Amino acid sequence: MDLNKELKQLESVERGGPDKVFTMYLNTDPSDPEQQGGEWKIHFKNGIRNFEHYLEESDDKEELRNFQHVKQNVENFIRGNEQQFRKGVIVFATADEEVWFAIRVQMRLETEFFWQETPQLEQLQKLKEEYPKTGIVLVQQSEVRVIESYLNEMEMEKHFELDVNVDDWREKTAMGPGNPTIQKDDLSARFEANKHRWYKSLAPKMDKFAKDRGWEKIVVIGEPGQAQAFQDQMNKQSDEVINKNMLDHESERIIEEVFV
Repeated sequence: MDLNKELKQLESVERGGPDKVFTMYLNTDPSDPEQQGGEWKIHFKNGIRNFEHYLEESDDKEELRNFQHVKQNVENFIRGNEQQFRKGVIVFATADEEVWFAIRVQMRLETEFFWQETPQLEQLQKLKEEYPKTGIVLVQQSEVRVIESYLNEMEMEKHFELDVNVDDWREKTAMGPGNPTIQKDDLSARFEANKHRWYKSLAPKMDKFAKDRGWEKIVVIGEPGQAQAFQDQMNKQSDEVINKNMLDHESERIIEEVFV
C-alpha cells in the first residue's frame, strides 16, 4: 500500500449535503487493559448507533439512508476480518463507495468516529510520520539480515551470508547456522582483517534497496564496530545505529526495538 498516495487522495475529498464521509479509528489491541474482553465490539456498536440515532431524530431521510449504506459496508468489513484484527482498524467510507479505505494496523489507536464533509486524517497522518517505511540492516560478522518495516509491520525480509570460499555474498533462502565449514575463531580473525572490504561489496545492494523500495528511514543494528563498519560503506546515511546483536531475534522484536 502506498500510504502517501492514499493520503493525497483522501485529502482532496470534500462532500456536501447528505452525502458525507465516515471516518473510524477503532482500538482493537488485545494487549490493552481496557480491551481484555473484546470491548472494541461495544465501542464500535455504540459509535455507529449514536450517529444513526442522531440522523433519525434530525429527520433527514436521505442522509440517514447514506449513513445506513456505509454502516452496512463497514459492518461487513468488520465481520469478515475480525479474526485477523491486530491493534487497530481504520476506515474511511462514503455511501456511493467512491471513498473506501479500510485497513488493519499494528499500532494502537484512539477510538474515534466522524460523519462529516471531509475525512478526519489526523491519526493516520501521525502514524505515517511515526512508522515510516524503514530499512533495518542487521549485521553480525559475515551475515547480514535486512528487514523492511512499514506502519510497524514487516514488508520484506532477506538474509545474506558471505561465502568465504569464494569471497562473495549469497542470499540465504532459509535461516540456520552460518558458515559451517569455517571455525569460529578463524572466521573472527578473517573478519577483522577483511570486514571493510567484505562490507563494501554488499553495501551497494542496501543502497539499491533503499532507492528502489523508497526507504524513508534506515537503521543499522549490530555489535559495536560491526554496525558502524557496515554503515561506513553505504552511500545512504543511516538515521540510527543500534549497538546490539539482534540478528537471530524475531522480526517483531527487532521492529519493536527500532520503534520504541
